[in-house]
Amino acid sequence: MDSFNQYKRLIRTGVVSLEILIEAVFFGYIWLEIYNIRMVTPFENKGHWMMIGFYVLYLIVFVYLYGGTKYAYYRKGQLILSQALGTLIANAVMYVQIIIAFGVFPFPIVWPMLLASAVDFVVIVILNQISDRMFHRLFPPKRLLVICDLKNKENLLRKIAGRKDLYEVSKCVSAEEPLERLKEEVQDCDAMMLYGIEEQKRNDLVKYCFEKSIRIYVAPEISDILLRGADRLHSFDTPFLLLRNYGLSFEQKLIKRLMDIVLSALMLVVASPFMLVTALAIKLEDHGPVLYKQERVTLNGKKFWIYKFRSMIVDAEKQGARFSSKNDDRITKVGRVIRALRLDELPQLLNILKGDMSIVGPRPERQTYIDEFCKETPEFTYRLKVKAGLTGYAQIYGKYNTTPLDKLKMDLMYIESYSILQDIRLIFLTLKIMFTKESTEGVEEGQNHA
Repeated sequence: MDSFNQYKRLIRTGVVSLEILIEAVFFGYIWLEIYNIRMVTPFENKGHWMMIGFYVLYLIVFVYLYGGTKYAYYRKGQLILSQALGTLIANAVMYVQIIIAFGVFPFPIVWPMLLASAVDFVVIVILNQISDRMFHRLFPPKRLLVICDLKNKENLLRKIAGRKDLYEVSKCVSAEEPLERLKEEVQDCDAMMLYGIEEQKRNDLVKYCFEKSIRIYVAPEISDILLRGADRLHSFDTPFLLLRNYGLSFEQKLIKRLMDIVLSALMLVVASPFMLVTALAIKLEDHGPVLYKQERVTLNGKKFWIYKFRSMIVDAEKQGARFSSKNDDRITKVGRVIRALRLDELPQLLNILKGDMSIVGPRPERQTYIDEFCKETPEFTYRLKVKAGLTGYAQIYGKYNTTPLDKLKMDLMYIESYSILQDIRLIFLTLKIMFTKESTEGVEEGQNHA
């Protein structure tokens, strides 16, 4: 195991702290030399520290929220995007606070904060160039023993190959091999990865790796995810886990509905100019209808009509329903743009106001696809424990072409650990995936999505 591995968290904290320090120093200069001297009643010593302190707080919150601290985990491009987005939002929030400090009118000039954002971006790029080399040298890819069922071997190895910066597969062994041989194989590796292995053998390997302090990656089964959301019960001296299994509580549903109404109404007001431009572009391209509706399934199997901006040719499904592929010739020119920018989803704000959907939740599927997915994964209907959503856990951490089983697992992770704070976090993270091209990848030609 890498001798520096125990210091990884400390080194990450040091790099992030340096970045925040540089950005805070530059903001402090702008505040003192530009904004403060223009105020009717300028702040003094404690006031300066208060403003800089708020700025540092906003940077920490938003950079952490977008994963900007995950060095040696995210790729360099992802880190730059995460840190730049977090810093940009922190600067925007700080500018609003400066407006309040000025007394609203007259508005303070905006160009210093734009300049700060530009300088921050340069700092982020330079620090990431340096830190990327440092982390690659200190933390080389882990030599990985992969234990999986042969049915999923190629797909799993393809995914691991996409992160050569993190993992190097030293050996791939069938999950059918005897337990003792699997224990021997891991001795020459840094870590073990388990996927599609029978329960008893998996439990034995997990306990073995715990005993030997060996790093282990385990693909969770559905029951594992359900157990993660359980409450600890100590009514007597035998520990139990309590699974209530009824989805969200009444209070959670009420607060979530109120938040949906307020946010969807505000978002409709803000998005209305973009919706108007999108509607005009669709109409001008082929003179077809701007919107299209499609039957989807939500909470407890209830069916509703979902609204979207049309991104495909008219009568795109006259030969039957099928998933959009990478090079789908049914997608119009305008459709490709609005899909990439997620603008085609905006009319669903009306579905949220009506109560058919929530802002955050599992994406609504069509009944025909649910029936198909249930043939392979009967538990797919577990997603219907909550309302369908405009955005969700599987949309942020998965892709369009993520398998239904993996989408189900991610949606269950959301349901079993639900909180209002998590909803707010996922809403903010949705901004990030709008800049991530791979999250909209279509399925491969001929790929069976189920």
